[in-house]
Amino acid sequence: MDWNTVVESRYSVRLYKEQPVEEEKLRKVLETGNKAPTAKNVQPHRIYVLKSEEALARIRSLTRCAFNAPVVLLVTANGNEEWHCVFDEGVVSGEEDAAIVSTYMMLEAAAQGLGTCWVNYFPHEEVKKAFGLPEEERPVLLMPIGYAAEESVPSPNHTKKRPLEELVKEL
Repeated sequence: MDWNTVVESRYSVRLYKEQPVEEEKLRKVLETGNKAPTAKNVQPHRIYVLKSEEALARIRSLTRCAFNAPVVLLVTANGNEEWHCVFDEGVVSGEEDAAIVSTYMMLEAAAQGLGTCWVNYFPHEEVKKAFGLPEEERPVLLMPIGYAAEESVPSPNHTKKRPLEELVKEL
């Protein structure tokens, strides 16, 4: 699939087939995420692959937005490893780095014929406790991943884009 096709065909999938994700496709998604840039290349993100029956049941009990996908990626940021801005206190890279990595994985999944959804609708602290995450890690997002069901369609808002003139300013 060429780049424009990947970008234009990708949408947030909220209904998945029961079909498992092949290990080689999942590995390729994770490897692509590992190629993403992070601030000073410190790589403060962690990716937890939730695919056992127990892990999936646990995440599904905490949010309806796992959408019964066969795999859910839990992406976190490690506060002990993230870059800290020297100019402004409190400006750190963890969430940004996790977002960049996740975007790479999302687009690679689309290139592999898989659907994903970026999910932030979950109780972050409860998820952290439920999966025994280290104190220094903050959950950033969940990414259900799998094959879109035949009846899956993009949300009505998917193609609503504001004009570039509203979003881009030349100075």
